[in-house]
Amino acid sequence: MSSRNQYADADADEANHTFDDDIEETYVEEDDVADVVGDGEYDDDDGMDYEDGDDNEEHSDDDSEMNQEEGSSQQRGEVLLEDDSIQGFFLHKEPVFSVDINPKNENLAVSGGGDDRAYLWRLDTGDTVAELDKHDDSVSSVKFSNDGTLVASGGMDGKVNVYTVDNAKRCVTLEGPDEIQWINWHPKGNVLLAGSNDASLWMWSLPTGDFMNVFNGHAAPITCGRFTNSGRNIVSGSEDGSLIIWDPKTAAIVTQFTSDNERFHQEAITALAIAKDDQTILTGSTDSTAKLVHVNGTVLGSLENATESIEAVGLCSILPLAATGSVDGSLSIWDINSMRLRTTLKHDDSVNRIMWHEDSPLLTSVSMDCTVRTWDTRTGECVRTSKGHQEGIMEFAMTKDGKIAVTASDDGCCLVFSQQK
Repeated sequence: MSSRNQYADADADEANHTFDDDIEETYVEEDDVADVVGDGEYDDDDGMDYEDGDDNEEHSDDDSEMNQEEGSSQQRGEVLLEDDSIQGFFLHKEPVFSVDINPKNENLAVSGGGDDRAYLWRLDTGDTVAELDKHDDSVSSVKFSNDGTLVASGGMDGKVNVYTVDNAKRCVTLEGPDEIQWINWHPKGNVLLAGSNDASLWMWSLPTGDFMNVFNGHAAPITCGRFTNSGRNIVSGSEDGSLIIWDPKTAAIVTQFTSDNERFHQEAITALAIAKDDQTILTGSTDSTAKLVHVNGTVLGSLENATESIEAVGLCSILPLAATGSVDGSLSIWDINSMRLRTTLKHDDSVNRIMWHEDSPLLTSVSMDCTVRTWDTRTGECVRTSKGHQEGIMEFAMTKDGKIAVTASDDGCCLVFSQQK
């Protein structure tokens, strides 16, 4: 164990009592059904008046020249880039790894990437709100708190910087873990969780930055994790193939799944999703399978049809459906009551992230094929495909109503897309 973990363990008992003080225990309430996505409308009248005579002939000549140039470009094999985005942010000079939308002000986004920087910026105008303090290595994860008042950036330098959203002032820098893999806020209070490359999880109270707990139990980098929807537990998955459910107050292991169980994953876990009632968890793995487990320690079933690693998983909140996205480009929809495959949808390259729309059968996915696609999982119809990136999309975030998506791409750009039909 590293010296900083020994120090953390010594402080853990003293800090544990603060969890109840910081988090008021509440139950998850049913959210309203999301708005029906409507057809976009536009006015055919562009407001321009054209005069008869020579001007029209000049326009016609210009159009002919443009068409000839366009034809020549196609003959030379040049690709005309399609761009469906309605806005964008372009200050990152390296791949963008993470992006998030403020839950209380959905015009405000945060992004972080390989240029070691994170920015606050506006979705509606693309304008920069603030350039946050530079990390010493890539920014791997950025997240707003659930009350929208704080924003955090986690870096491969092992630091988490936390800022007050209103003035973009840094209130604390959190240290302790090795390279930060991901960060996650508690759903009911300003408590921050971070998973690291050194197989440990760390938890702090904000905005003070008081250390609360460290969680040791994995034997390899923690690739994914989060608080449960109620906030009463933590779930984390690791490269060692283990899935652990934790008690955040005591850092004790509540339930653990490992490769010792032949029905569970035999390789690294890449992604996880938690059911709305917190009773079941879906995991994806480099072993090309997804596993559905119960929090009581039971492996309920295995979802197997991919030929390569499963990189993204999700559970629908209103229907008994699961989704798995693979490096092989497949996006599979499963009936979790029967554990049978309903349909397989297709990207042209690896599916990196998926997200169910809130209280809806719609599902949005992003891929290394540079597209954002929204699907009606009841029919398998792709209701919208959005293009604009020149390289693969690593991550994305959506507004609560699912009508706007913002992407983080290998091309160094964040693009904003309308998800309406």
